[in-house]
Order: sequence, then C-alpha cells, then structure tokens
Amino acid sequence: MTTLAILTAAGSGTRLGRDVPKALVDLGGSPLVLHAARCLAASGVVDRIVVTAPAGLAGAVSDVVAADAHVACPVRVVDGGPTRQASVAAGLALAGPEDDVVLVHDAARPLAPPELVRRVVAAVRAGHPAVVPGLPVTDTIKRVSPAAATRASAARPDPGPVVERVVDTPDRALLRAVQTPQGFDRALLQRAHAAGAARAAQEDVAATDDAGLVEALGEEVHVVAGEESALKITTERDLALARVLLEGRR
Repeated sequence: MTTLAILTAAGSGTRLGRDVPKALVDLGGSPLVLHAARCLAASGVVDRIVVTAPAGLAGAVSDVVAADAHVACPVRVVDGGPTRQASVAAGLALAGPEDDVVLVHDAARPLAPPELVRRVVAAVRAGHPAVVPGLPVTDTIKRVSPAAATRASAARPDPGPVVERVVDTPDRALLRAVQTPQGFDRALLQRAHAAGAARAAQEDVAATDDAGLVEALGEEVHVVAGEESALKITTERDLALARVLLEGRR
C-alpha cells in the first residue's frame, strides 16, 4: 500500500501583498511550494505528490516542482479550487485504491520537517484513521461573543474601539495549535469530503482543515506532537522568521 500527499498551493496570499500567489513566493532562493514538496519527498514515506495550483498556473508550478532533483517521487500538478477544501477535493479525486494513507499539507508551511511527516504517517498506519500534528498553546485564550460587541457598537453614534465580551477561558492545557501535514485513512477522508461537499464552494463556510470534515462525521481525530518549524506563512513577519529558520538549517 502507498501514501499519497496532497500539497495545497492554490491560495492567493493576499496578506503577503505580493504580485504572485503565495506558493510561488521566494524563500531562500526557492518558492515555498518547492520547499514543502522537498520536505514531503525527503521523509521517505510519501510515494506520490499531487499539487493543487492556482487556476491557470499548473504548468508553472509543475516546472518548479516536478523537475526538481530533490523531489524524488512522482508529482502531478492540477488546478485547485476556489477554497482550500475544494482544492483538497481536486487532489483527492486522483487517489487510487492503492493509496491507503493520504496526507494533506499546505505549501504555506514550507519548513515542516521530514520527521514530522513520518510521525503523522506512522500514527495513521498504527491504527488512527485521522491524525493531526499540534503544538501546546502557551497563551491564555479567551472565547468571546462578537455578536454582542456588534450590537453595542451599532447603538452608539461614536462607538469607539470594538469591545468584545468574554464568554469563558478554556484550559490551555487541553488546547493544541494544529499544523499540517494531516494524515488520514483514504476511505475516511473521501467519505468526509463527500459529506461536506456542499460547503466547498464558499470561503465563509468551507472547512479550514480536513480534520474538521472528519469531526463533522462524528469520527475521532488524534493529535501527535507538532514542530515549531512547521509555522504557517501568512505575513511578512512569518516569512522573515522562516528565512531565519532556513538559514539555521543550512
């Protein structure tokens, strides 16, 4: 049996303020998507990679990833969808019966180390059909009621700063900041995407991660230890930190 990795790279990355999609933003001389693909391939437990590219850029992404000497496994690039969920579904459509494990990884986490990939795959193959990496939360987290803040602000001609009411304070010992790659039994992930397909077209209702679709089925999701280096690049500050981490590896 084999492991298929779906590498989502179709995001626009508007918060980075670049004129290219986020996956093609440079990090240390190579685009983010190539770093992510190299980490997947270097794990030694990924047999194939499907990259979901921004619409119309499948050829450009393929030129970057498929021809790279460090990505020593077959790569196929397809057009992604309007949301992350839709993009994953496009990649999942290429899974075959031989792919008993499917990883879903984000090009926006280009420095997820190979050992993290191996940890997730090992947990799935050990009998946990849905596995996500996560880090303990160190900040105190407050759950708020934003609807109350909206009503209070709207009632005043000069509302000032938005003030949100705290609902409760979750025990941070029970919280994890979830990362990718996330790993799944293929049949379970296909069932989860089929059940949630109606959400995929619109950003405001689409799932932000695949584990959420599995949870919606009432199935269990398990967490393994994440890695600090698997940070998500969203802003220029994140990109600067990734450069520092990359230089440290070199």
